[in-house]
Amino acid sequence: MRVDLILEANHAGARLAELGELAERYGFGGLWVSNMHDARDPFINFVQAALATKRITIGPVAVSPYELHPMKMAAALLTLNEISDGRAHIGIAAGGGGAPTAMAVPQERRLRAVRECVEILKLATTGKPIRYQGRMYKVLYYHPSFAGGRPPMVWVCANGPQMLRSAAKYADGIFVGDHTPGDVGRMRAIINPVLAETGRKPEQLRFNNFWAWHVKETRAAAHCEARRWLAVRATPYPNYYYRDILPEDEMQVIFDNRASIIRAFNTGSDVIAGIPADIMERFIDKATSASGVADLDHEIERLHRFRANGLTEISLRIYENPEWTIRLLGERVLPALA
Repeated sequence: MRVDLILEANHAGARLAELGELAERYGFGGLWVSNMHDARDPFINFVQAALATKRITIGPVAVSPYELHPMKMAAALLTLNEISDGRAHIGIAAGGGGAPTAMAVPQERRLRAVRECVEILKLATTGKPIRYQGRMYKVLYYHPSFAGGRPPMVWVCANGPQMLRSAAKYADGIFVGDHTPGDVGRMRAIINPVLAETGRKPEQLRFNNFWAWHVKETRAAAHCEARRWLAVRATPYPNYYYRDILPEDEMQVIFDNRASIIRAFNTGSDVIAGIPADIMERFIDKATSASGVADLDHEIERLHRFRANGLTEISLRIYENPEWTIRLLGERVLPALA
């Protein structure tokens, strides 16, 4: 199972280049940044990393066709792919990193919008003239003649059953987020029949999961960091699919205190009011990797379960002291997965 890293979206380009060089030396497969509406441009910000590295793939997740027309998205992606010598990748999602909501753009016909976006991106990678007449997007007089060589990898970010089934028909890979190993197995049970119906083999579709990695020197430090970032996980929200975390009555306690979770994130606090400590601890343990180094084998075993349940790769979101985390992963986790 390939291991990618998701870096802080607000790192400057030079910082991404430093971390990218270190990650490449340890053998990680790819680098991502979340496409947040209030962060740096995720394409431009990877240019220095593209020039500083030779092998590792790079790009943003998730970019929405509601925030950026697929033709302009193609131009940005193909430019990054050219600069990186064919190492660009992108995750496409309807919601993206919050930009459509921040711009008050309606997100209607989401399945259709994502599919047409991917179709346009794939046409653009050929370098041939494009005339595309979709139901939602049209492209006329577009000829990205500079495109060529190895095409960028185009992922579809999916969590619900409908988007999973749709993406399985046309995407290079499916990128899910904050899902447990059990969730991954249930999602593969949705995807694999669609692949069979469309004549695709399971190995022709890559399957990735965004996973929060909070492993620290101590368990207490790991849980503090996890609580600070809990508001940006999918798991505390009722519309999260395939919930395999806590019993429903305890999950309801989490849902009822979402305002406290968001307040902690906005203030940088690890104190979340209203949720009993034992529920919070078990929730963090199930929904993230939040262990001390002494329990690293527990997290490695979880990664093995992800692989056994159908992931071809996993993208670990890392937080404070990223150099320390990259070294820990590179020296102890990657060899265990190999």
